[in-house]
Amino acid sequence: MTIRNRNNQIQTISILGSGWLGLPLAEHFLTQGYQIHASTRSTEHLNKLKCVKANAFIVDIDNLSDITQFLQADCLIINITCKNLTSFTQLIKQIEQSSITKVLFVSSTSVYDNLNKVVTEAEGAELEESPLWQIEQLFSRNLNFTTTIVRFSGLVGYSRHPGNFFRPGKVVAQPEAPVNLIHRDDCIGIISAIIEQNVWGEVFNACAATHPSKREFYTHARNLLNLPTPKFANTTETTYKIVSHAKVQQVLNYQFMHPDLMSIRF
Repeated sequence: MTIRNRNNQIQTISILGSGWLGLPLAEHFLTQGYQIHASTRSTEHLNKLKCVKANAFIVDIDNLSDITQFLQADCLIINITCKNLTSFTQLIKQIEQSSITKVLFVSSTSVYDNLNKVVTEAEGAELEESPLWQIEQLFSRNLNFTTTIVRFSGLVGYSRHPGNFFRPGKVVAQPEAPVNLIHRDDCIGIISAIIEQNVWGEVFNACAATHPSKREFYTHARNLLNLPTPKFANTTETTYKIVSHAKVQQVLNYQFMHPDLMSIRF
C-alpha cells in the first residue's frame, strides 16, 4: 500500500554509494536544500564528495563497521551493486538502530526473467529465485522503516554512451530483441519525485518509453559516434522482456525527460 504525505519532513538524506549515479544525485539534493551524507568505499573518492559539500563517509557493507554517524538522517538511499544477502542483513541491523524512517532501495529490472512479454511490478512467484528480489524483500518486509524500491533498467547517459558498449569483435546476440534502458537524468528525476512527494511502500519500474531492437538502437548509437556498425548475430531466435514504465507515470505523475531512446544524443 502506498504511503503518501506531501508535507515532506525529510531534511537529511544519506546516500549509500556515490559513483556514476550517486554523486550527481547528491549534487541534485544539495541544490534543493537537503543535508547530504554520501558514502564511498574508496578513500580516493572522498574528495569528490567533499568538493560538492556533502558529508563524506567510507562505508563498505561487505566489511561493515559502525556507521552510526552516516545513518544520522531521515532517509537512506541505497545505491550499490552488492548482491550479498548477509551483508545487507548486517546493514539492516544498523538501520534499525538509527533515525532512518524511510529507505529508497535502488534495484534493477534484471530481477525479471526474459518472459517474452511486457513485465510490470505485479509479477509474482517467478521472481522468488532472484537473489536481488530476496534482498528487496529484506527491506520491504521490515517494520522498523518504510521502503520504496526503484528498479532501473540499463543505465545510459554522459560517460555511459551506449555506442561504446562494444569491445572489438563482439557479436551482439539476439539483435531483434527490444532494449530496456533509462537515462541518468530520469533516474535522478524519479528518485527526487519519490522523496519530494513522500511516496513510500511502493515498487516502481523505471525505463524509457520506447523499446527499439538491439539492431536499431545500437546501430544508431554507434552512428552518433561515427563508429562502425556493431556485428550482429545471424539468428532469429529471440527471448526478451519489455519493461513497463506505466506505474511511475501514473503514481508519481512523472514526465520523462528522455522518453524516446532514438532521440537521445547522450
